[in-house]
Amino acid sequence: MESIKQWNRYKKYLNFNPEIGLMVDISRMMFPDDYFDRMNASIQKAFQDMDALESGAIANLDENRMVGHYWLRAPELAPGREIARDIEKTLKAVKDFSKKVHAGKIRSQKGKRFSRMLVIGIGGSALGPQFVSHALGTSKDEVRPYFLDNTDPERFDRVLKEIKGVLSETMTIVISKSGGTIETRNGMLEVKAAYQSKGLRFQKHAVAITEVNSGLDRIAKKEKWMARFPMWDWVGGRTSETSTVGLLPASLQGFDIDGLLEGARLCDEVTRKKNCRSNPAALLALAWYHATGGCGKKDMVILPYKDRLQLFSKYLQQLIMESLGKEKDRSGQIVNQGISVYGNKGSTDQHAYVQQLREGLNNFFVTFIEVLEDREGRSSLLDGKATSGDYLNAFLQGTRRALSEKDRESITLTIEKVNPRSIGTLIALYERAVGFYASLVNVNAYHQPGVEAGKKAAGLVIELQTKALAFLKKEKEKSFTSEEIAAAINAPEEVEMVFKSLEHASANKDHPIKEVFAGPPFRSKYQYAP
Repeated sequence: MESIKQWNRYKKYLNFNPEIGLMVDISRMMFPDDYFDRMNASIQKAFQDMDALESGAIANLDENRMVGHYWLRAPELAPGREIARDIEKTLKAVKDFSKKVHAGKIRSQKGKRFSRMLVIGIGGSALGPQFVSHALGTSKDEVRPYFLDNTDPERFDRVLKEIKGVLSETMTIVISKSGGTIETRNGMLEVKAAYQSKGLRFQKHAVAITEVNSGLDRIAKKEKWMARFPMWDWVGGRTSETSTVGLLPASLQGFDIDGLLEGARLCDEVTRKKNCRSNPAALLALAWYHATGGCGKKDMVILPYKDRLQLFSKYLQQLIMESLGKEKDRSGQIVNQGISVYGNKGSTDQHAYVQQLREGLNNFFVTFIEVLEDREGRSSLLDGKATSGDYLNAFLQGTRRALSEKDRESITLTIEKVNPRSIGTLIALYERAVGFYASLVNVNAYHQPGVEAGKKAAGLVIELQTKALAFLKKEKEKSFTSEEIAAAINAPEEVEMVFKSLEHASANKDHPIKEVFAGPPFRSKYQYAP
């Protein structure tokens, strides 16, 4: 009887969208029967907020800018013909550039056809391109991608070693909206040095994606890089996959970017419906609100049962947590909002943390992502009765039931196959769901003041380290504790930062500093040692 009851609930709440090949099943979220009636006024307000956003209202008050990633796949909706023309012109430029690269009309300094691309970015300038590359890539890609998405020296070495023999046929794409992102700048400088060490001119292999007249744009223009593509102030990093940030790498890799844009555009249309029961993004937002109590009390676990979608949870971590994780609401009240997001892939998760999901803390809700098509072509029956894909589907269904038996809630998204159109659909679906949920909890999804705080603190660390090293060089015959050094550079209150910086500096050969160890590390002394 319980199974029949669940089946009837499934039929009642299934959201089917044939226009975009998407089904959303929220039947295993145990909201009461009157939930949608009670939430109707709130979701209608969210629809109004989204309409204002898409019409060009100032959404990011901190930076006094609009938020218009929806216009990227429907330029005719942009608030002004100039914006629409820029979008259309840029899309054409991306396609033309890619075609010339593929045809060998644009070549490297040594006249070689580009067979590799190295994408340098961080956050939204890397997560989206990485996700799409992993989801759609094959062994037959036109250009093989590599990514540098941090300022980790060892990562630089590993990637550069991997492409060492083909550096002369590698294009480097530097992505930074402001042009001042430190991690991206560091990656660019390290890669530039690698080209120079091989007798290659970096500018003959370099492409910039940045705002017009940013520091990076001015460098690329002055040094005459191969090409420059624009980013706009009305596109945030975490919603930039359908801009040049995502489209240029995808197009160079050989993907159908028109299909990706079409999937996103059609999903935008479906999610403009004002009836929440027929709007998949609104249903997601309402399900999240139910699960979290509107205050983030449960985590979101993303479980795609498809290896190609493994990076989707990582991509959604930034989209959701950076958008919703806010100290204050729109009224200035302290609310400490957000939803924590994590995930891996099925059925790997069953051998990792499903044990806790089923029997441990009930502090989460799951989103299963089901892909109906296993592979191109036929599969063999492995034991005379089922294929490997049948087993993957069985594990999904089994995990879903096992969680439900323990009153653990879940959502299931179903798509037919992984292709550019379905990827565009998933990206647009979650972009709009985030916007709706933000309205429900009254936070601004389109600014990120907390990110800037960390950047400022990092700048202080580098400033203190520079002063500390200069002091030791000046007093090169002597050794000092971190407390003595902090006092000498007039920063006694920052002694912990000074200590941590000197520990790091003395552990590397980059700085002429040695540590004179003395028991607990904080008692050690440091000395200039050229």
